[in-house]
Amino acid sequence: MINVTRSSMPDFGEYCEEIKELWDSHWLTNMGSKHKQLQAELEAFLGVPHIALYTNGHLALEGIWESLNLPRGGEVITTPFTFCSTVHAFVRKGLTPVFCDIDPDTYCMDAGKIEALITDKTVAICPVHVYGNICDVERIQKVADKHHLKVIYDAAHAFAVKYKGVSSALFGDLAMFSFHATKVFNTIEGGAVCFREDELVTKFNDLKNFGIHGPESTLYIGGNAKMNEFQAAMGICNLRHLDREIAKRKTVVERYKQNLAGVPGIRFCKPQKDVTPNYAYLPVVFDGYKKTRDEIFEELKQNGIIARKYFFPLVNDMECYKDFPTSGSEKTPVAKHVADRVLTLPMYADLSAEDVDRICKIILE
Repeated sequence: MINVTRSSMPDFGEYCEEIKELWDSHWLTNMGSKHKQLQAELEAFLGVPHIALYTNGHLALEGIWESLNLPRGGEVITTPFTFCSTVHAFVRKGLTPVFCDIDPDTYCMDAGKIEALITDKTVAICPVHVYGNICDVERIQKVADKHHLKVIYDAAHAFAVKYKGVSSALFGDLAMFSFHATKVFNTIEGGAVCFREDELVTKFNDLKNFGIHGPESTLYIGGNAKMNEFQAAMGICNLRHLDREIAKRKTVVERYKQNLAGVPGIRFCKPQKDVTPNYAYLPVVFDGYKKTRDEIFEELKQNGIIARKYFFPLVNDMECYKDFPTSGSEKTPVAKHVADRVLTLPMYADLSAEDVDRICKIILE
C-alpha cells in the first residue's frame, strides 16, 4: 500500500541520542531544555523574533484567537478551502466565519474579493497558505491596514516557504504552523505561533499552561497546550535534515510532472513568482479529464494507493456550519469547482520514482 503521505523521521540512533539526557533529567514536559533548544533553532531558521511552541497546530490557532480578546460575535473573513481546524479555532472563541472565495490558480483566498465582505462587525482576516502556495500577502495587508483589521495566517502548509526572500512566518500580525506528522517538518504532533511583539511572549506561555503566571498567580483562564520534550527532540532532529527532505520532495514532484504535465484535463498548480516552495503536497485537478476525480480516487484505492480529496467537502458545506449566514458553497463557486475536482496524490520524500510511475500509469490508463 502507498499512503498519501509518510512521516519524515531521523535515524533511530540519532533520535535515541537526542532524548538520552531526558533519562538523566526526568524533565519530560513544561518547557524543558529540548523545548527551549527547538524554540531558539526555529526562531533562527524562520527569522522570526518570537515563537511559542504548542502540542499541536490547532491549539496554537486557538491560542492566537484567545490572545487577541476580540469581541464575541465579531466576524472573521476566511476561506472555505481549508481544513476545518482553521475555522473551528476562532468559532470556538465566539467569532463568526464569513467565507471568501479562492483564487483559481493558487487556491488561496482571493484578495480581490475580501473588501466586499467587510462589515462593521469584521474584526480580522484569516487567510490560509494552501499546499505551500503563498497568499497575496501584499494585497491582503493593504486591505487590512485600510480597515484596521488583524491578519492571522494559517500557515500550516507553508513551513520553510519564502516570498521575495521573506519567511512565511513574518506575514500578518501572527502566523501559525502545524508540525503534525504529515507535514514537511514534524515534531510528531506539534505547532507554533510566530509573532513580533515582546509583550506576547509571557502571555502565550501563560495561556498554554492553564493561565498560570507564577507559583501563586493565575492571570488567565488558560488551557494545557504545551509541547513535550519528546516532541521537541524529534523536531530538533528533523530540522537538521529539512533541506535534504525538501530536495527529495522536489524530485518526486518533478517525476509526477514528467508523467502527467500537458495531459488534457489534468491541471497542476502553477509555480508562483518570487516564491521558494517546500513541495508540501501534490494537488492535481481533474477538469475535463476522461475520468472524474472520484473515479480516479476509487481506481487508485483498488490498487492499494491512497490519495486524498483535499479539501472536500468545503468547510462552508460541513454540517456544523450549515446554520451560519454565509455558509453554502454556492456562495464560493471557484472553491466549489476546485473542491469537486482536486485530488492530492501520494507525496513524501522517500516515495520512489517507480511508485510515482505506477501511480501515473493507473491514472493515464
